[in-house]
Amino acid sequence: MKVVTLCGSMKFQKQMVEIASSLEAKQGYCVLQPVYLAEGETFSEEEYKNVVEAHFAKINLSDAIYVVNIGGYVGSSTSGEIEYAKTHNKEVLFHETIN
Repeated sequence: MKVVTLCGSMKFQKQMVEIASSLEAKQGYCVLQPVYLAEGETFSEEEYKNVVEAHFAKINLSDAIYVVNIGGYVGSSTSGEIEYAKTHNKEVLFHETIN
């Protein structure tokens, strides 16, 4: 079973939850997901730091990252996660084909 960490913009939060479910049920992946906030919620500076650190720990535990790049969109944070994954010899999978 391949372990993947989901990466992508939080503007795709709803789709990310659906994609994670599909990856587990249909493809047999174990999916580690980012922390999602309810609408209107925010993190304190310390909480945000903790969440980011935990997310990179999830990447370290994974065989690959799965980039949710709907409409081809990859933001700066996700670009950083892709580079981090590559430098740590993790496979990088994309939800949508890159041209």
